[in-house]
Amino acid sequence: MSKKHKLLAFVGMSGSGKSIGTDYLASQGWTKIYFGGVTYDKMREAGIEITLENETEFREQLRKDYGMGAYAIFLLDQIKEAYAKGDTVLDGLYTWEELKILRKEFGDNLNLIAVVVDRKLRYERFNQRKERSYMANQIESRDIREIEYLDKGGPIAMADYYIYNDDDKEAYIKRLNEIIASIE
Repeated sequence: MSKKHKLLAFVGMSGSGKSIGTDYLASQGWTKIYFGGVTYDKMREAGIEITLENETEFREQLRKDYGMGAYAIFLLDQIKEAYAKGDTVLDGLYTWEELKILRKEFGDNLNLIAVVVDRKLRYERFNQRKERSYMANQIESRDIREIEYLDKGGPIAMADYYIYNDDDKEAYIKRLNEIIASIE
């Protein structure tokens, strides 16, 4: 696959700030593909109320039914189409298997950016969220489930770039722009 556009995937623990980067790039004209949207779409199709508990159970069941690469498989055609047309950013790639599927398809054209933040600060920010806010015990439970059942650590460990989101949004965007400029 020739490299004519940029393809980035943001990875990181919940609440680390992946959406800051993906929303910024979307505002700059990039096509954004949100992995979590698969869960919500499929829940609506099944007539299941979207709650924290239902979302967690449904997300894990999708991966039990379709494998740990389910979301990459569900979104692969959409990603290929978007990437063929222009710069594309993926929000929320989770599993090692998803990464392997996308690396097989896109090779080194796919660049992973891991967003990391001190855990205490991440938990504090979760409490301040207007949407999808969690209490500290809920997010810690989610962290453990994502590490143990969703194989989330591999893509974070194998990221091509890191953004340390312990500072302000301007520092984050500055680092993101440096990363984008460095990608050929």
